[in-house]
Amino acid sequence: MTLTKQSLAKYFDHTFLKAYATEDDLRKLCNEAKEMNTAMVAINPEWITFCKKELAGTDIHVGAAISFPLGQTSRKSKLDECQNAIDDGADEIDYVINIGRAKMHDWTYIQEEMEAMVQLCRTHNVLIKVIFENCYLEKAEIKKLAEIATIVKPDYIKTSTGFGSGGATVEDVALMVKTVHGTVKVKAAGGIRSWETCKAMIEAGASRIGTSSSVKILKEFEEA
Repeated sequence: MTLTKQSLAKYFDHTFLKAYATEDDLRKLCNEAKEMNTAMVAINPEWITFCKKELAGTDIHVGAAISFPLGQTSRKSKLDECQNAIDDGADEIDYVINIGRAKMHDWTYIQEEMEAMVQLCRTHNVLIKVIFENCYLEKAEIKKLAEIATIVKPDYIKTSTGFGSGGATVEDVALMVKTVHGTVKVKAAGGIRSWETCKAMIEAGASRIGTSSSVKILKEFEEA
């Protein structure tokens, strides 16, 4: 596929997830998203209603980060937070798995949590992405999580929050893509700040790119 500026922009989940986010920050994020025509803005749930208003009349989705960035909340808490986000108008959900449970190889817990979250989002016709936080996982654990995803079938599995000890790697994206065999899409996020890095993730099979550097990447793409 030959990328254009417009088609590249539709890979982007344009992101602002900082603890110090203000109304001005989120208005700027939405204006940038509109100018680029990105796929989504990725935000904390506090700002869903605000961003829905800012993006009214566009096809740009508002995506909420759930149990972010640690994943260390109960299943009920994640479901409640997810329901609240949907009630506020979220079009997409990115939730963090219970990483400790994955390290314990409690795969039943991981699968049941994923099934509950996916079912909730399916009921409301909302896209759902499952964040693994690969920097804390062994390759075999990443593969196992991807295998569970092929059973549960969320819309996407995602490499990272961007708040861990590391972000997306080409190796991990390729492993996730290979494991799911096209049954689930893969989102790369965390540390993607240049067109060179973004291009490598897309070539490895990523269907979405989570980044706060969308404007910079598009500029570098045009210059290249």
